[in-house]
Amino acid sequence: MKVLVADDDADLRELIAFTLTQSGYLVVKAGDGPSAVRRFEEESPDLVVLDINMPGLSGFQVCEAIRKRSRIPVMMLTVRGEEEDLVRALGLGADDYLTKPFSPRTLLARIKALLRRAGMENTTPLAAGRVALDLQEHTVRIGRGEPVRLTKLELRLLQMLLANAGHTVSSDRLLVQVWGHRSGGDRQLLKQLVHRLRHKIEVDPAAPALLRTAAAGYKLLVE
Repeated sequence: MKVLVADDDADLRELIAFTLTQSGYLVVKAGDGPSAVRRFEEESPDLVVLDINMPGLSGFQVCEAIRKRSRIPVMMLTVRGEEEDLVRALGLGADDYLTKPFSPRTLLARIKALLRRAGMENTTPLAAGRVALDLQEHTVRIGRGEPVRLTKLELRLLQMLLANAGHTVSSDRLLVQVWGHRSGGDRQLLKQLVHRLRHKIEVDPAAPALLRTAAAGYKLLVE
């Protein structure tokens, strides 16, 4: 499940992203209105968490742009909680709202409830080709093989690669997704993590057929 988090408050944006990542969601981020629209078009998220007050385009304008293209769930964030803002957001097609400040637990509960109402709560494995990832059990199955247990970091790495199967994912993007923020890991740690994951999913880790090294990052081949 992929979530777009759009907020010009960098600290809050990173906190929300880290909270969602820890709970097994794929997260893409934007710091202003135009970036939010662009990331929405590029990433096709399943849900959007959208701040009302952003530079470039307001959350209202971004919500309106999203609604012209999609009916995915949209949660609006506001610091004021004023009735006029809430009525306008819901009128533009937002599905829910949350007033700042809020706790990570409250955010997660509201997102899960929103996904349930939209019939999008997904506990089935994320799969492509021969690779099936079970986010609830922290396991991966290759073809008809037995499920293999993954660590939390291995799960996040494989989740990101599987969601982009067949396409190269840059090392920088993987570092952000796996460790939660840009300073959370480095390329050597990523190489070590890839090495450990290959030993769990490859027939011959020295000659990987699934998890391939690309010029700018890594690619999962599933056909």
